[in-house]
Amino acid sequence: MRQLLTYDFMETIRVTNQWLGSTARAMCSYPQFGLVANPAIQMTAAWGEVMERSFARMAVKPDWGIRSITLSDGRDHAVSPNVVLPKPFGDLVHFAVAERAAMTRKVLLVAPMSGHYATLLRSTVISLLPDCDVYVTDWHNAREIPVSAGNFDVEDYTLYLVEFMRHMGPDTHVIAVCQPAPLTLAATAYLAEEDPKAQPRSLTLIGGPIDPEAAPTDVTDFGNRVTMGQLEQSMLQRVGFKYAGAGRMVYPGLQQLSSFMAMNAEKHSRAFTEQILRVAKGEASDNDKHNRFYDEYLAVMDMPAEFYLSTVDRIFKKREIAKNTFTVSGKPVDIGKITSVAVKTVEGGKDDISAPGQCVAALDLCTGLPDSKKASHLEPDAGHYGIFAGKSWRNNIRPLVLDFIDANNKSAKIKAVS
Repeated sequence: MRQLLTYDFMETIRVTNQWLGSTARAMCSYPQFGLVANPAIQMTAAWGEVMERSFARMAVKPDWGIRSITLSDGRDHAVSPNVVLPKPFGDLVHFAVAERAAMTRKVLLVAPMSGHYATLLRSTVISLLPDCDVYVTDWHNAREIPVSAGNFDVEDYTLYLVEFMRHMGPDTHVIAVCQPAPLTLAATAYLAEEDPKAQPRSLTLIGGPIDPEAAPTDVTDFGNRVTMGQLEQSMLQRVGFKYAGAGRMVYPGLQQLSSFMAMNAEKHSRAFTEQILRVAKGEASDNDKHNRFYDEYLAVMDMPAEFYLSTVDRIFKKREIAKNTFTVSGKPVDIGKITSVAVKTVEGGKDDISAPGQCVAALDLCTGLPDSKKASHLEPDAGHYGIFAGKSWRNNIRPLVLDFIDANNKSAKIKAVS
């Protein structure tokens, strides 16, 4: 009951702040206040607008918002995100492009389950759509999953990826972004031994903690500093009565968000202060740079408690992937069994979450893979976000990834879906 009451208390705080913002905005927006020469009224209304929007976004799953793309024929083609393989904890989503010719690149983009929705990769999807047939793992918010659906830990996550790869077939090129990189590597190794014909053609790992100890960060230091008992007591809550997953133990998205914000508190504080000033001056817009970023960044989802705990325990503390001792259902998963899937790693020189060295460690684990099938890239000036969604991704990394895919593609035509 304690965890349930705490979860509801956190939600109460969120709703209260949203209400305070809405009230301040409404009260200070009456036309009569235009007669009062006091900038504090405009500032309060602006504060209320930013406050209301920010706290409201924390409870809403963003839409993909990808309605069309322009292809080389100069025409706009409608885009439809369709669920092709529904699962209780996450779906396989395909971005169907209407009236597009057959593609030679079929990509599975593995999104993180780390507190944000898969839509965090919206810009990544948009950048790949003109050149690839794109599929994405769309993980569900744990608070919306009934307790009857059971548990979901790192082994279940790995088996989901195995099922998604099998569904897509052997012509697939997998790109794993950040947190899922170790488990995607494990899923590929699992297929190498259990179902070699279902293996993807290539695997690109972007900024993932394959070996967290290779280059420690604040994230890895935290994982080593706290005990599992402390995590269970301080980080986990039980979903309240408001949601379909009432009673499920989760790591709340709001708690994860507070950790993200604390890591760069000064930067976020400055961003919101500047946005309030822009709103007060009438210089802000609904879709300006600040709102585009924070509408996505503030939209958080809960993780299943067992997934969060097993990630910290097995990936960070015990380093089972780094030591090649990971098991699924009691069966060892040997990364050395990967002998035909080309593997590329991408790291950012200024990544403060998965520092350079953590991801490239995957190549040393692939002992059965010839050097001709291995590649790595370090983007010197890119931070964590930039290596998959920013300017560094668009201008430098994306072309390299597409070249890597082409180098390991048999050019099998992929039927276009209209």
